[in-house]
Amino acid sequence: MVALRIRDVPEEVREALAAHAEGRGQTLQAYLLELVGTQARRLRHTSLVNHVGGRSCGSRSLTDGSAAELADQREQHGP
Repeated sequence: MVALRIRDVPEEVREALAAHAEGRGQTLQAYLLELVGTQARRLRHTSLVNHVGGRSCGSRSLTDGSAAELADQREQHGP
């Protein structure tokens, strides 16, 4: 695994994230790792949707909003 570092995070942003993580029973690190993982999956899903949507097999391309909505639905309901 790699380590990521984010510099210059405003204190109020860090505090809000830490409070939200605590409310979920998570450490700040676990919560942020979950957020980053979720975003990475959304990007992969969007990329796949856009790739498949660009085919000439009669399918139509989804708008960015539709692709994001599809990614959100998949995240909520599993792969």
